Amino acid sequence: MAESAPEPGSGSTFASPTSTLDLDALRRDTPGTAGRVHLNNAGAALVPLPVLRAVQGHLELESRLGGYEAADAVREEVEEARAAVGRLVGAEAANIAFTEHATASFVQALSSVPFRAGDALVTTRQDYVSNQLMYLSLQRRFGVEVLRAPDLPEGGVDPLALEELVHRRRPRLVAATHVPTNSGLVQDVAAVGEVCRRRDVLYLVDACQSVGQMPVDVGSIGCDFLSVTARKFLRGPRGVGFLYVSDRALEMGLEPLFIDMQGADWVAEDLYQPAPDARRFETWEFAYALVLGLGAAASYAQEVGIDAVHRRAWGLASSLRERLQEIPGVTVLDRGAVRSAIVTLHAEGWEPKRLVRALRERGINTSASDRTVAVLDFQDKGVEGALRVSPHYYNTEAELDAFLSALAALL
Repeated sequence: MAESAPEPGSGSTFASPTSTLDLDALRRDTPGTAGRVHLNNAGAALVPLPVLRAVQGHLELESRLGGYEAADAVREEVEEARAAVGRLVGAEAANIAFTEHATASFVQALSSVPFRAGDALVTTRQDYVSNQLMYLSLQRRFGVEVLRAPDLPEGGVDPLALEELVHRRRPRLVAATHVPTNSGLVQDVAAVGEVCRRRDVLYLVDACQSVGQMPVDVGSIGCDFLSVTARKFLRGPRGVGFLYVSDRALEMGLEPLFIDMQGADWVAEDLYQPAPDARRFETWEFAYALVLGLGAAASYAQEVGIDAVHRRAWGLASSLRERLQEIPGVTVLDRGAVRSAIVTLHAEGWEPKRLVRALRERGINTSASDRTVAVLDFQDKGVEGALRVSPHYYNTEAELDAFLSALAALL
């Protein structure tokens, strides 16, 4: 993947004829920008008005009709949301399952893999902390061996070393995080996908930090599962996410370990029939307002133009990294040949969470990662934690100036 994004497509409401985003229009759609500098989009981005209205509208409908009755009234809208989410990642609606969040998606996918004692699971040193904990739980409870492929010298998993590991150990599953929560690194998940296709190995990708800030296409990645949340760069509401499930995984009969009545029919005393599509990975209880908000967020991202979003957000992050290097006492921690809209840094003399609080008092939102979030990465970098700054396409250069001035003053 190249560092620069492709040219945005035509027809965006928010793009000028010269393909520059209309920041004024975008910020009018984002009321939160009026009150503070929000540079925590990797945590939870500010939702735009169409998302807010979708969620509020359904809650109002539930208040008037009742929860079950409101759900019946919006069945078509829910399926439109499913299709919008599918288009966002290059998938058909039938391959999309709605979940509570990316971790729930990841759990459903991981639980569908028929691990046996002695099986191997190959992953990377940069996988998300919750995923790493799940792997270790599989190791502790079922005797699954967890193998981590080494990184390239510049950062990110080494695809050739991973292929050698896959060749030697024949794992039941390969799992990788596209963009880790604790770094601006972008891992080459498409190269890992090529390895998995050649070796006929199931492949699970955590894309919760990548969808919404860059183009993501499941066909290009070659994954069997892709887990995503709404609240981060996609700018959806908290408490909802989705899982992409490939046709191959469905044809293999993979299903979550704890399937429920949304995902299957109980057809005889000792027999159930799973749904034919990705809905077998869903649970019956939906937060319908949040699902509709997710659909609105997916549609909004496509209306703005994901390529334009990619170029703008990554450009702001690149500029921020360069300018941070001019502040004494600051070390930029991001590694990798390709770096995203997440910027991580170490500030001498400051514990990251204390720095987050000090910046928040000045009306600037950031976030912090401590050692428990990324034991391997922070161990390699020789730090106990990091301040995470994550601009998005609706942020302005003046907001970056405000953050840099506040940081310099605090230091």
